[in-house]
Amino acid sequence: MLNPIDTAAVIRDGGAVGQYPGQIHEGVGWWLGACMVVTLRVSHLDVAHDGHPVSSAFAGRLCQGAINAQHYACRVRHLSQQDEHRLLAEASAREVPGAWLSTDAADGTTTVRIRLYTPHGALLDDANGLAAIRDLIALDRVPIPVNTQAKGTIEYTGTTDGDHP
Repeated sequence: MLNPIDTAAVIRDGGAVGQYPGQIHEGVGWWLGACMVVTLRVSHLDVAHDGHPVSSAFAGRLCQGAINAQHYACRVRHLSQQDEHRLLAEASAREVPGAWLSTDAADGTTTVRIRLYTPHGALLDDANGLAAIRDLIALDRVPIPVNTQAKGTIEYTGTTDGDHP
């Protein structure tokens, strides 16, 4: 695994959380996106963040992982900067899973939190997918696309500078 993490320490509490840089890096976003799509077997995903530049970078990587997950051709709707309640309302209305990313940069440390939700708005836990995602990452079995036709797409809505190329 390139740039490994302590999966037990980082993949927890409904997604991933850790100090950046150090415990967590942008690749974790890619891994979570790909593993979430495959674990939940979904073809749609909504993603939003709190507007912090680090959150935006992690969200972009999560979207890239989600569209490159095996044969699922996931259609990701990147909602850009939204609060968590708005993400949950949008995702639940469409019955798709969601990911919300936030960054806390206080007291000289930067902590990134990625919260993953089921299509019904429940936070992922070990019983409904988080343990499987943790295992895929720990065993270096992060899914990759089977071919270019299997690649999904990202729809950018409500974008702000830095949210897409």
